Order: sequence, then structure tokens, then C-alpha cells
Amino acid sequence: MRLRTDDDIYRARLVYLGPPGYTLPIQLSYAHYGVFALLVPLFILMHGLINLALSARFRPDLFPAWEISLAMVATSLIFRYVDPDRPARMVVRTALTDWRRTREPRTEHRDPRLVAAHVRIREELA
Repeated sequence: MRLRTDDDIYRARLVYLGPPGYTLPIQLSYAHYGVFALLVPLFILMHGLINLALSARFRPDLFPAWEISLAMVATSLIFRYVDPDRPARMVVRTALTDWRRTREPRTEHRDPRLVAAHVRIREELA
């Protein structure tokens, strides 16, 4: 008898395929679009702040090509680590936590654990 797992909900992805009759060549979930839509204004704001800090006059670009491309790359990097057990917000939170503070190296020395899981005992015939 074969038991079915309850993992079917994890395999279901909400995917926007494009307008009817004109499907997109890629399949992106709604979460991809949301993260991308949040990252583009963030990168535009960061670009504007860098321009203000570097020069006295601020000239906004007509088309934010660099910001859109950076948002695409960042979205793909974020979703490389996303799975059903680790949502995108946890990936971003982990990256920000690791960037802000790291652990100090452990100074204590611990002996390795010895596990006898693969030890076989044979009786020898004399």
C-alpha cells in the first residue's frame, strides 16, 4: 500500500502566465512580482541618495535601467534560497542579520563525537 503525503500544497505555485492568448516566456510566481516591485523603488531611492551625496546637482535618469536590472538580479538571488519551509521574508531577514553582525569565532576546543553506528562485531571461530 502506498501512502500519499500531504505535500501537494507545497507543489502548488500561484503563477501568472500572462494575458489570455499571450503567455509570457517565463513563469514567475506572484511573490516574484511583489519582491521585484518592492526592490525597484528601493534601488531608485538608493541611486538618488548616492547622486545627492556625490554631486551638488541631482539629475534623475529618464529610465531606471540599472535599478530594474539590479532588482531582477536581487529577486533571482533571493528566490534561489526560497522553498516552502523558508519564505522570502525569512531569507531577507537572515541576510540582513548576517550582514549586520557575525558570531565571534569559538575559542573552546571540543573533541569530536565518536559514533559507533558503522561498527560491526564478528565472532571469530577458533
